[in-house]
Amino acid sequence: MVLKLYGSGNSTCTRRVGAFLREKKIPFELVEVNLAQGEHKSPAYLEKQPFGQIPYIDDDGYILYESRAICRYLEEKFPNQGPKLIPTELKAKGLFEQAASVELNNFDPYANKAVFEKVFKPYLGLTPDQATFDKHIADLGARLDAYEVILSKQKYVAGNEYTLADLFHLPYGWLLAAGGSNILSDESRPNVVRWWKDITSRDAWVAVKDGVVKSNA
Repeated sequence: MVLKLYGSGNSTCTRRVGAFLREKKIPFELVEVNLAQGEHKSPAYLEKQPFGQIPYIDDDGYILYESRAICRYLEEKFPNQGPKLIPTELKAKGLFEQAASVELNNFDPYANKAVFEKVFKPYLGLTPDQATFDKHIADLGARLDAYEVILSKQKYVAGNEYTLADLFHLPYGWLLAAGGSNILSDESRPNVVRWWKDITSRDAWVAVKDGVVKSNA
């Protein structure tokens, strides 16, 4: 049974999983969830995802939600398919877990809120607040100063190999420009710019950056 990904092809977290599936060359079918019609809040959907969020996967009856958890699970299930995205050597894995925690706590909170303010609010019929957006971008900039230090010493956030810790940054980082910020192409942080150009040019991300297609089976 082919893996089913329930989500919206244009959503950030569905794109995160989609990029992973493309990277690993794992066949999947996208089952489109109609957010505009509130399908994600229906009783049938809430049975699978009690928070009414997207995406979740159905792996032959095994249901799993949260995009980062989905990627980690499938990496462990298919460790030898496509590139290895979580190191197995103890110290390398420790550095990976450190980098994954950095993304979750020092990148996502600020990028996520900035994108919500300028990209998602208009979509929801709400009025964006420029000052709020600018504050989130400034807070993110302070964290990217630390990224610059890290990336001056290594190619990727967890070392010299591309991992899930890099991939996790893609969906919200990509939408910052749509919100009006060039923070990830700011040449005052040349190593951040170099890293960002690298990870956004990978074939797997290019394939989903404008939306996850129905299937790659």
